[in-house]
Order: sequence, then C-alpha cells, then structure tokens
Amino acid sequence: MTPAAPALGSRDLPHPVREDIRLEAVLHALSDPMRLRIVRELAAVGDELSCSHFDLPVTKSTSTHHFRVLRESGVIRQVYRGTAKMNGLRRDDLDDLFPGLLDTLLAAAARQAVRLQDG
Repeated sequence: MTPAAPALGSRDLPHPVREDIRLEAVLHALSDPMRLRIVRELAAVGDELSCSHFDLPVTKSTSTHHFRVLRESGVIRQVYRGTAKMNGLRRDDLDDLFPGLLDTLLAAAARQAVRLQDG
C-alpha cells in the first residue's frame, strides 16, 4: 500500500489518495460502533462537522484514535478551519471506488439501530 499523501503544512493531515483506499481498510474502520456512529452522523448532516460536535462516550484520546482510523482508511477527510478540526465524509471517493457500499452499510446500520431500540 502506498503511504498517505504527505502533509503539506504543519496543520495539514495525511489522507490516502483515492486510488490507495482499500476495501478492507474501509470495512475495518466501519466495524467499530463509535466510528460507524461518526460516519452515520456525517452522512445524515451531509456537511463537515467539528470533532467537538460529536458527543462520544469515550475519552478524548480514544475519540482522536477513532477519527484517525477513519481518516487513514479514506472514509473521512479532516481539515483545520481556524482552530477547529473539521470532518467530512469522502462519499464521492467511496461511491466511485465501491458503488453502493456506503449506502448499503448506512441503511443496515439504521435498521440495526431501530432493532436494538425495540429489543
């Protein structure tokens, strides 16, 4: 696997280029409930959200780890806007590489969430 694109400035974060995004890395990233929760929220909003927007029941360092896994797998793009680290779903890249995968996973996660609430 080719390393992530190099960071350009001191606050730029490395991301894999589209051609280097691997299915197994995406599936691994989305296999964790916290990371899936982040992706579901980003997909629902359809825009960038800051890290502080997410109210995850984990420590700050664990939250940082989850965002890093999502970024390094190519699921999200992170950029600094002022002092906020903004997160956006790389839907175009994922849909181009794996047509229907993201929508199918999000729909399955929504059905599971309903099932777990009812159970």
